[in-house]
Amino acid sequence: MLNAARLRRTSDIAAVREHGHTAREAAFSCRWSPNDLGVVRLAVSAPRTVGNAVVRNRARRRVREAFRSALEPMTGVRGLDLVVMARRDALSADFPSLRRWADAVLRAAARP
Repeated sequence: MLNAARLRRTSDIAAVREHGHTAREAAFSCRWSPNDLGVVRLAVSAPRTVGNAVVRNRARRRVREAFRSALEPMTGVRGLDLVVMARRDALSADFPSLRRWADAVLRAAARP
């Protein structure tokens, strides 16, 4: 990801889920929290209600790519930790809509 890293540690993800701000879109819900690292870190998950492993992986890849492409043109974004939960609509939504929703969430999260 351009100027982004993966949020991997369970303790970091739990902290964002517990103390972060929330945004909900049709294809995903997102919680975010500022970090002091100066980089955007992203974790994407999909519950079993989305489908089997193949379907969940596809949903995660689509959402991750939407956030990656939404982050590309943004400059000067402060450090953020994002935890995104993909929904079933992430599979059927067209990619421009996913990108637009990811952009809206990133802009909301970038506000001080």
